[in-house]
Amino acid sequence: MPRKLHITELGRMDQESFRKSDKQPLVLVLDQLRSAYNTGSIFRTADAFRLEKLFLCGFTPAPPHKEISKTALGADQSVKWEHCEHTTDAIRQLKEQGYYIVAAEHTSASIPLQSFAWPEQPTALVVGNEVFGIQQEVIELCDACVEIPQFGTKHSLNVAVSAGIILWEYTRRRLPEIAV
Repeated sequence: MPRKLHITELGRMDQESFRKSDKQPLVLVLDQLRSAYNTGSIFRTADAFRLEKLFLCGFTPAPPHKEISKTALGADQSVKWEHCEHTTDAIRQLKEQGYYIVAAEHTSASIPLQSFAWPEQPTALVVGNEVFGIQQEVIELCDACVEIPQFGTKHSLNVAVSAGIILWEYTRRRLPEIAV
């Protein structure tokens, strides 16, 4: 019978080791998120997949923040982040640095996630507001749009859940040795 592992048996790195470690060539851009809980959950997911950085744009809550800390469980201390007043400024900055920009949004040109060919160059994934999604002006600056196929009555998933699914798919494709 399997035995649940204790946290000390997992062999996780400490925050200092995390900060010094090589990261995946991927950043996450949060476009006008309203929930600090979602932001904290995304920090935790960014830590789990060892992303380079988060861009918290517009009114997206930023650390230090009680609700972010509650869901991030310390990842708000390990993951690099930057606040940008306007998401378009973050996108332009990333493009100047050679990033390929992917929006997670339903558009007339969205590619199903399972069919998307991730580029070899550093990539930025943009996720949007819990109600309104990604701003149109931001979508227009993106190189591609992906969507997660859904089969129920709802049109979208929670933004933190969507980010987790897409980051797992990106990681699975780039690092096949960790795939299940």
